Amino acid sequence: MERRDKINYYLDIAEAVCARSTCLRRKFGAIIVKHDEIISTGYNGAPRGRKNCSDLDFCNRERLQVPRGQRYELCRSVHAEANAIISASRADLLGAELFLACHDAKTGRLDGAVEPCSMCKRLILNAGIVRVYTRDENDRYRVIETSEWIDNDDSLTESLPEGY
Repeated sequence: MERRDKINYYLDIAEAVCARSTCLRRKFGAIIVKHDEIISTGYNGAPRGRKNCSDLDFCNRERLQVPRGQRYELCRSVHAEANAIISASRADLLGAELFLACHDAKTGRLDGAVEPCSMCKRLILNAGIVRVYTRDENDRYRVIETSEWIDNDDSLTESLPEGY
């Protein structure tokens, strides 16, 4: 019997974490690993004590017809990456790797066209996480070196108000 490689093993666990998501659009699961030890997990859902979209039976961004990848400030959820980061100590996060998987909430199918949003990228960088793996297909994944987010700072390409 052939053994599952470690990266896909951790991505399998991130996919399992998706099942806890309360989002009506996309279910994300994240795990943070350091030295082959799972440090923390996270999924997207409303902050503790607040009602989830699944409880309310509506998504604010969907009601407003906000396109995918835009206007996250209108979302009730804390992202999976953020939840995983706040569940761990900074010392444990330094040099760690984050594994991220996503399923479409309506179809249940794997959604491989994902990467952390700009806010989560900032959190990942400040946490000291060095690498992010995202699942594209069951056995295929992408590797993102977080140093690329520093070298290719996409926040500088956003349009600035006149006079800056």
